[in-house]
Amino acid sequence: MYRVAILGATGLVGRTMIQVLEERKFPVSELVPLASEKSVGERLTFNGKTYTVQVPSKEVFEAVDIALFSAGASASKVWAKIAADAGAIVIDNSSAFRMEKDVPLVVPEVNPETMFKPEGSLAPIIANPNCSTIQMVVVLKPLHDAFKIKRVVVSTYQSVTGKGKKGLQALEEEIAGKKFETYMHFHPIAFNVVPQVDDFTENGYTKEEMKMINETKKIMGDASIQVSPTTVRVPVYGGHSESVNVEFEKPFELEAVFELLHRAEGVKVVDNPSERRYPMPIEVYGKDEVFVGRIRRDFSRENALNLWIVADNLRKGAATNAVQIAERLVGKLEPKTLPVQS
Repeated sequence: MYRVAILGATGLVGRTMIQVLEERKFPVSELVPLASEKSVGERLTFNGKTYTVQVPSKEVFEAVDIALFSAGASASKVWAKIAADAGAIVIDNSSAFRMEKDVPLVVPEVNPETMFKPEGSLAPIIANPNCSTIQMVVVLKPLHDAFKIKRVVVSTYQSVTGKGKKGLQALEEEIAGKKFETYMHFHPIAFNVVPQVDDFTENGYTKEEMKMINETKKIMGDASIQVSPTTVRVPVYGGHSESVNVEFEKPFELEAVFELLHRAEGVKVVDNPSERRYPMPIEVYGKDEVFVGRIRRDFSRENALNLWIVADNLRKGAATNAVQIAERLVGKLEPKTLPVQS
């Protein structure tokens, strides 16, 4: 049984982490909900017990075994090293450490071995990838192992919960007719599609698009994979969708692709065109798997394939992936005996 802290416990992802820990029966002896000063004193329920939100501190982390962070990159940069130095294993959902050389970027179905150092010890900080990257690599990994990916072209359809509570609130208020001088999604999102997720970089790609490029290479362990993304915000409450075109080095049979995906860990194939069956965010919301459909050969290029990939961005794209990482630590991490400081 482990003491588990959640930094950002009152946010959308933090609350989902608590829900997923309970649903998956993670061995929690005590939950330690942490947040900023404005949330201190708020009460959260886990496994029938009520816990009070407190601010993070070095003393708190000294008694914590596993710390799930989802309070943004700035908070992670302040507290992750403090927590790790205090002996907690940090699983960070922000972008703060993802591309640091010595920090593993982990999707448990793809590269769980990277959580451990060569001598077998655990990495003190483990990064949770970007939500859009997670769902794509879960599907691509078995195909890459079999046929070796050369190039991926992906367009995303990302829900407003990717911007947290405020992103969801903005859509609801806009649908109700409220107008804003500054829009949460750069432009009105109600009844609209915005081809910009996060800020632009100097090369014309957004930060979100650059995350998909760089994180895919790191997670898959293959810098030769070329990724061309366009990330788009859509007026959907929850669940990210992706149109993915993959070009392989080796030829493939479509039957082999279906067989690999049916067997792949964490993947659900929903693909029956005659009955109009394919993954949709309205149907995958609240589920932990990554769903794939519209699987078909791209006749315009040799050894190319089209896929439609959908997942719940709050769960597999964030909270569930973090908890699954923590599950890999069970039995490999000795619980502490210090009392939690409040």
